[in-house]
Amino acid sequence: MDPTTLKFTPTHEWVHLDGDVATLGISKFAVDQLTDLIVIELPKVGATLTKGKPFGEVESVKAVSDLYAPLGGEVIEINDAVAGDVQILAEDPYTKGWLVKIKVADTTALAGLLDHDAYQAKVADEAH
Repeated sequence: MDPTTLKFTPTHEWVHLDGDVATLGISKFAVDQLTDLIVIELPKVGATLTKGKPFGEVESVKAVSDLYAPLGGEVIEINDAVAGDVQILAEDPYTKGWLVKIKVADTTALAGLLDHDAYQAKVADEAH
């Protein structure tokens, strides 16, 4: 997945929308900030995500961080590979390390997210 085509949240989740199906993940910046990932907790297929609310968490040696839903909808698929081996997320957060796919309730909510350039500016500010 090409990060320049994704939308991002201020809390470092990313979204790729294909019709009414959104693939969700977390950015490389977030993975790098967390450092050594230990485990990830993802929702079950059929769960309903609410925009802006936690849908899981990722644990590293430094902290446990909530994962926030950038869009609302029903979980239709989880990445079992990442659930079983969180190092996949650490190594490739944009392609093999996606987290869940949801059937989006309201695709217009995507308009409120950051594009790649705006997200890069935000993380550059955070890095200082």
